[in-house]
Amino acid sequence: MGRARRARKIAQAAAYGSGMGVAGLGALSLLGYALIRAEATMARRIVGQAFEGAPEDSGTYGSGHGTPIRFLVLGDSTGVGMGADHAHQTIGATVASGVAAFSGRPVQLTNVAVIGAESPDLDEQVERGLAAVPRPDVAVIMVGANDVTHRIDTSVAVRHLEMAVRSLREAGAEVVVGTCPDLGAIEPVAQPLRLLARRWSRDLAAAQTVAVVEAGGRAVSVGDLLSDAFSSEPTVMFSKDRFHPSPAGYARVAAALLPTVSAALDLFGERSTPIEPNLRRGESVGPVSKAATKAVTQPGTEVAPAVVAGQSRGAQGRWAVLLHRIRPAVPLPGLPGSTPATGSAAEPTTRAAGSPQAVAAGTPAADAPEGPPGPDDPSGRVSSGLTRSS
Repeated sequence: MGRARRARKIAQAAAYGSGMGVAGLGALSLLGYALIRAEATMARRIVGQAFEGAPEDSGTYGSGHGTPIRFLVLGDSTGVGMGADHAHQTIGATVASGVAAFSGRPVQLTNVAVIGAESPDLDEQVERGLAAVPRPDVAVIMVGANDVTHRIDTSVAVRHLEMAVRSLREAGAEVVVGTCPDLGAIEPVAQPLRLLARRWSRDLAAAQTVAVVEAGGRAVSVGDLLSDAFSSEPTVMFSKDRFHPSPAGYARVAAALLPTVSAALDLFGERSTPIEPNLRRGESVGPVSKAATKAVTQPGTEVAPAVVAGQSRGAQGRWAVLLHRIRPAVPLPGLPGSTPATGSAAEPTTRAAGSPQAVAAGTPAADAPEGPPGPDDPSGRVSSGLTRSS
């Protein structure tokens, strides 16, 4: 069964309340299961518990004029910032500072994420968060890793995530979800457990993406965002417990989330001037399950609800738009190892005219062709009937 079909089936099971088993992956042989259990036990012994908590990052960021933007963070230890040394190094604080800079308004961050949280714990977090901030402007959810490591039924995990997104949307918030990270990137995890962890993580991330978009939110793939960096610089990108990101790792994840959070708040003017995906860069519009499958292998990819020719759904389900708001770093010609001043992995980009990134970079709104046209349309164009749904 392909990942797109698995993601669809898991999301359907979540909607109707039926179980799919752990990550919906089917049964292992008794010998194989025993091996996985033994490797998991060894990994837990190797991966340290070096932190007792995380810095408290709730507060006001930026000093601009106007009404503060109300920003809510929910999720697990990644949302809390476990592994960060200071409050300003967490994902929430980094995104809040970026939004304050782009908008010229202060950002009031309220963080209700909990270390060790699983997706079913989002119910309580949403209740607590909305009690503190009844009408948040935007919410970011970071969840999934503990669902995999604690073997939470995937359809159950996805159902609770979807309910959380719907509740926050009903409260008036834009919702951005950082999907399950790639646990196959954790060095202390041996093979074949590492391969299984990667598959479990990606299957959950794809199913999360389908559920989030169905609920009206936006999903950002943070899957293997740290994989290559972990292999080359593990002491830089991961904290001393060898499991949670370091401040540098959190900055990398925040850089992937910031453009989508900014777009959700309409800081780029996309509501009045919707952007069309650039198929030459691999962006596309299509069924959400297919977009989710592509996104899990391309970190930094955004998948969001879309409307095509006035319709939110097609024959294969909900329409979704896939955007690469973060461009990969590309060496400059003649300068091996160098990166361009714009479009690097650390710099968010958008095609919206007048966006903060475009203005700062001094680049035109339209991108030059980069690679062959996408598979959805050989011409490299998308029907002008495509819009982002509200």
